[in-house]
Amino acid sequence: MKVVITGGGGFIGRKLAHRILALGQLTGASGQKEAITEIILFDAVAPPDGEFSDDRVRAVVGDITDAGLVANVIDANTNSVFHLAAVVSAGAEADFDLGYQVNLDGTRNVLEAARAANGTPRVVFASSLAVYGGDVPETVGDLTPITPETSYGAQKVMGEYLITDFSRKGYVDGRAMRLPTIVVRPGKPNKAASGFASGIIREPLNGVDMVCPVTPESRMAIMSPRTVVECFMHMHELDATKLGASRAILLSGFSVSMGDTAAAVNNLDTNRTRGKITFEVDPATQAIVDGWPKTTFSDKAGALGFPSDDNIADVINAYIEDELD
Repeated sequence: MKVVITGGGGFIGRKLAHRILALGQLTGASGQKEAITEIILFDAVAPPDGEFSDDRVRAVVGDITDAGLVANVIDANTNSVFHLAAVVSAGAEADFDLGYQVNLDGTRNVLEAARAANGTPRVVFASSLAVYGGDVPETVGDLTPITPETSYGAQKVMGEYLITDFSRKGYVDGRAMRLPTIVVRPGKPNKAASGFASGIIREPLNGVDMVCPVTPESRMAIMSPRTVVECFMHMHELDATKLGASRAILLSGFSVSMGDTAAAVNNLDTNRTRGKITFEVDPATQAIVDGWPKTTFSDKAGALGFPSDDNIADVINAYIEDELD
C-alpha cells in the first residue's frame, strides 16, 4: 500500500509517517487492511536527516503548485493521501496570490492526481477553524455557519467543497477535518497567526523568554499533536458513509486562555531553567484572535469516536515527553 503525505516534511506530517509505520497497515479501497509498502513525504523542505531509517519512507522535495510533479508523486499506484501542505494563515493573508496558488490550486492538483490513480484513493484533508468568522459563538458546533473572513479560511472552505464534490463523483474517497490550533509545535515559529500558543509553552521550557502578543484573557480552541495524529488515523479508517452529505467534520478542541497556559508553565514541577513570559499586545494579532472560536464541540465527532484532549497540563507534559525528554 502506497501512502503520500503532502506537507510531509513538517512536524505533523512526520508524526503521521511514524504512526503509520508503527501501525504497519491501513484500510485500502477494498475495505480490508493492507500492509504499508511505501510512504512518500512530499514537501517544499525535506525532513531532518536521519529521522527515518525505514526504507519504506522516501522524501520528495518539490512544489505542490507543479501539477506534473504532483501527478508523478501521487501516481496510479497511490492508495491513500494525507493532504497537509498549505501556506498557513498569516502567510496566506499577507500574500494573496501565493495563498491561492498553494491552498486552492495545490489542493486541486492533489485531487486530480488522486482521481487519475487506480481505484478510489482515500484523501484526508487538513482544514481549519479559519472557515468560521464574523460573529461566531463562544462555542463553535456542528451547526455553526461557515463564514470565513480571511483568505486562508476561504481557501480551506474551497478545499472542503472540492473534497466533497470529488467524492460525490466517485473520483476519490475524500474526508476533511477542521483542526483546532495544534499545541505544542516544536522548533522555530512559523507564520501561523496562532504560533504564539505554542511559543508560550515551547520557548520558556527551552530557556527562552517569550512575549505573548495577545492578552492573558485571550482564549482559543487547541488540540495536542498526539491527539490530532490519532484523529487523522481515525478519519482515514472511518466508513465515509457515516459522514453524510458533507465530507467535512469539526473536531472538538478544548478552550484555554493564554494566562492559564502561562500559569501552567510557570507552576510546572521541573528542574529546567525557564524563560520569562510577558504579555505585549500586538493589535493586528489580537484582532485576528478575537475573531476565532474560543472552543469547539462536535457531537458528531464524539459519536463517531474521534478523540479529544482535556486540559493544558496534559498537553504540556506530552510535549515534554515527546520533544524534550
